[in-house]
Amino acid sequence: MTSNAPWPQHDPSGGHGYGQQPPWPRQDLPQQTNPTWMGQVRPDHYRAAPASNYAPAVNTMMPPAAVRNRSSAGVVGLVAGGGFLAFASLFLVLPYLVGNTGVTGFVIGFIASLIPLSAVLLAVYFIDRWEPEPKRLLLFAFMWGAVVSVSVTLLIQPVFALAAAPPAGVDYRTFAVTVQAPVVEEFAKSLGLLLLLVLARKHFDGPVDGVVFAFTIAGGFAFTENILYFGRAIAESATPGTDLAVVFFLRGVMSPFAHAIFTGTTGLILGFAARRWHRGMSVMAFAVGLVPAMILHSMWNSMGRDFLVQYIVVQVPIFVLAVVVIVLLRVAENRLTRQRLLEYASAGWFTAPEVDMLATAAGRRSAVRWAKQFGRGPQMKAFLRSATHLAFIRQRILSGRDVPAHQLEEHRQLAEVVARRDAVLR
Repeated sequence: MTSNAPWPQHDPSGGHGYGQQPPWPRQDLPQQTNPTWMGQVRPDHYRAAPASNYAPAVNTMMPPAAVRNRSSAGVVGLVAGGGFLAFASLFLVLPYLVGNTGVTGFVIGFIASLIPLSAVLLAVYFIDRWEPEPKRLLLFAFMWGAVVSVSVTLLIQPVFALAAAPPAGVDYRTFAVTVQAPVVEEFAKSLGLLLLLVLARKHFDGPVDGVVFAFTIAGGFAFTENILYFGRAIAESATPGTDLAVVFFLRGVMSPFAHAIFTGTTGLILGFAARRWHRGMSVMAFAVGLVPAMILHSMWNSMGRDFLVQYIVVQVPIFVLAVVVIVLLRVAENRLTRQRLLEYASAGWFTAPEVDMLATAAGRRSAVRWAKQFGRGPQMKAFLRSATHLAFIRQRILSGRDVPAHQLEEHRQLAEVVARRDAVLR
């Protein structure tokens, strides 16, 4: 393939470097730079995009391979620590499951639980397609939900039962289901979200990331909980086939996203806090985010004889609202990508047609189809990912989060974008 192919050609015009001031007063940022829908920028945090005539030096100083292989100490420690906790938790969780379900119930429950889990993970895949999170962090989130949070729940529940007695007139079982379980389980699940925000904050950019991590943790937790419920339907029933079908319909068909929506509210709030990174704010957002998660969880567990009516009148609208919120967040994320790439285009890194291609789903699909004609499909996908990652790095810079470190990462990412484009065109 040569540069004569129908690709929007790079236009190396001039721009503003790292140390230069923007071409307008910082107190008068144009509206398109400071959108109202997401990613607002304080005037004192604004930095102009580096000039495109810096590209040769960037490409020489930081080879793409060096960029791809780098990994922060926080992420490595998080994944390693999470793996250790997951392994240790198995010694508590597995005996608990097998002891309550029996071997046969455990095996059948495990297999049946894969179906609702697949629905949740498929949703995570579609939500996360625009700027995918590192697989190692998604694995950490799943293992935290499936093993560690279950272990934390089993350890905390007896303490909670001793510390908080049911109010007068409320039996312990009702209290445990409507108060204890929502409080303990949501705390255990969301603790993993807080760790991700604090130790892997460079990958926790906003509310979409918060929802992705929350859904993954909740999907893991629901997977293990479903093994327990499905297994018990086999082990404790005189008609196991019928009881399993009923429980599976209630949990696997009617409510596979229940836990995801509960914990997703915490992830959403933590994601907004990530836009204005501060450790104290993160802890505060964690506490605030637990409240709607616990309330939704309690509402779900409180449905009794009129379950079907409450499901239709309350839970279905909540699910529809969650879908609408996620769609709006995705639209805002796409717009944010376009705006930040336009700022790089004004500095000469991209052409306007390239930004249209990079910042729309239709443009990306068209670009991949075009590249596949020349055997460059994987290279084009890598270019799209690199450009999207670059846009989010710029957002971190403009939000005032660890600006020098993110400017260095921007420096490296620009090198990767140039190399990725060259790989498509060569």
